[in-house]
Amino acid sequence: MRVVFMGTPEFSVPALKALAAEHEIVAVYSQPPRPAGRGQQLRPSPVQAAAEALGIAVRHPVSLKTAEAQAEFAALGADVAVVVAYGLLLPQAVLDAPKFGCLNIHASLLPRWRGAAPIHRAIMEGDAETGICIMQMEAGLDTGPVLLRQATEIGGGETTQDLHDHLSLLGAKMIVTALAQLPDLVAEVQPDEGVTYARKIDKAEARIDWSLSADVVARRIRGLSPFPGAWCEMGGERLKALRAVAVEGQGAPGEILPGEGLTVACGRGAVRLGQVQREGKKALPAVEALRGVTLPERLT
Repeated sequence: MRVVFMGTPEFSVPALKALAAEHEIVAVYSQPPRPAGRGQQLRPSPVQAAAEALGIAVRHPVSLKTAEAQAEFAALGADVAVVVAYGLLLPQAVLDAPKFGCLNIHASLLPRWRGAAPIHRAIMEGDAETGICIMQMEAGLDTGPVLLRQATEIGGGETTQDLHDHLSLLGAKMIVTALAQLPDLVAEVQPDEGVTYARKIDKAEARIDWSLSADVVARRIRGLSPFPGAWCEMGGERLKALRAVAVEGQGAPGEILPGEGLTVACGRGAVRLGQVQREGKKALPAVEALRGVTLPERLT
């Protein structure tokens, strides 16, 4: 099939590579290069870098709302467009241009967690499972009918990065299956019940509130790992917590408890921090990161 691929972050790369092995990718659309690193030099998106390595032309229009951009898209004569975390809204003219429309790889079991941050929110809310939906796109926010879905369990210690990597590979596998079966797939309209929205992560959510229950604190730490990273103050130094599990323990919220590893009391129960990151340092197991450090009585 003639495929237009539209995506930007690392999550989208496995799908691009899988489709390129099976189909003709006539163009890749991605967000334009952004300043990055200490020198703030322009860095292409992961999808752009992968596409160029495959010898595929990359386009990064600022908008798809202009008649010119829509005409250029239609001129590609695509059978289908595959959209994976692209970052621009697709006008109806773009949605209608390919023969089989535009398909989206969405990282949740729709209609739960429509929106920007479905992986983060699923972990933060304590969902037992999530998954991938291959959705026929329409003008609404993740409201289109679902062509394929597959659930996967969320492990008790899984972080957003862990789940991101798993779902990225699962989505790549499923979109290849979807295109192979496309003319025969039956679209399932999403039910009105069970709709939730995965709002974009606000950095203000990252400050750890030790007065909450241990289960909630541990889920938030894992759900915000690695970005933006849940954090607290350790004797005036900002400490990021990247892995955590709820354990038994009792003390004032934020109090560092005696015992194995770095265990911190919460409003109810305690959390054991498995991986942390000190300011200006790399992420390490808590025991290694804090070796030789005089710990305060509590984290704030």
